[in-house]
Amino acid sequence: MNLPNKLTIFRIILIPFFILILAAPIFSGGVVIAGTAISNARWIATVIFVVASLTDFLDGQIARRNHLVTNFGKFADPLADKMLVMTAFIFLVELGNVPAWVIAIIVCRELAVTGLRLIIVENNGAVIAAAWPGKIKTTTQMLAIILLFLNNVFFAAIHLPLDQIMLYICLFFTIYSGIDYFVKNRSVFADSF
Repeated sequence: MNLPNKLTIFRIILIPFFILILAAPIFSGGVVIAGTAISNARWIATVIFVVASLTDFLDGQIARRNHLVTNFGKFADPLADKMLVMTAFIFLVELGNVPAWVIAIIVCRELAVTGLRLIIVENNGAVIAAAWPGKIKTTTQMLAIILLFLNNVFFAAIHLPLDQIMLYICLFFTIYSGIDYFVKNRSVFADSF
């Protein structure tokens, strides 16, 4: 088990802690910054999410730099990202920070691409690593989630809803990267119809 794979597993292990912090009522207190209330749960969850997001960046960098790319990593890294991001988005819907239709589109894209990856593995045994549009999608999703959990607290004074702007940027890249993934792998369906 190499270091990038350990970081991926660590990211997966952080998810239950992220859920517990957001779901446990003992973290309900909070502070007000720039007229915006932020609960303790949001602060702690944001820190956990940032740490998990950094492991995503680090495991990829280390794997490529040290030639430690493995089939496990190509499979588990995007799966860990999806689990983390979907968990965060579902909580943000519950908290009333994002519209459910946006998250429904994001979840459908993630399920569709995961299904396509499984078909590709079944057909030729190859595990497909994430392409650049997918990496941009993941980065914009993670930035949007961080800003949304912080409830735009750092930009409220200038009345710039950066959290909402980033949400729709990540929605665009989610859709774009999904289409890109299916177009580039359309040959998988050539004999299916």
